[in-house]
Amino acid sequence: MKTSKYFFLSVLVAMSLVLSACLPGGGNYSPADPAGFFTGIWHGWIAPLSLILGLFNKDIGVYESFNTGWWYDFGFYISIIAGFGGIRLLRKKSD
Repeated sequence: MKTSKYFFLSVLVAMSLVLSACLPGGGNYSPADPAGFFTGIWHGWIAPLSLILGLFNKDIGVYESFNTGWWYDFGFYISIIAGFGGIRLLRKKSD
């Protein structure tokens, strides 16, 4: 039983480290090399994590300011809607 708790904790820490490497506002993008559609999808999926970590680090944002415009926005909003809409599918339907 204890090994499963340690395994879960280690997986949680590893996932947090991997996801935090790709957070918006980390200096990976510039006006010459803006974030695109697929980056927008990724940033939308990790937006809740970005929001929480952004409370403790002023360099982390929820949204990448150096982006391609409409295509980045489109990917970001699609992933936000799909992520929070997917939670609804997991709920039990009451009759």
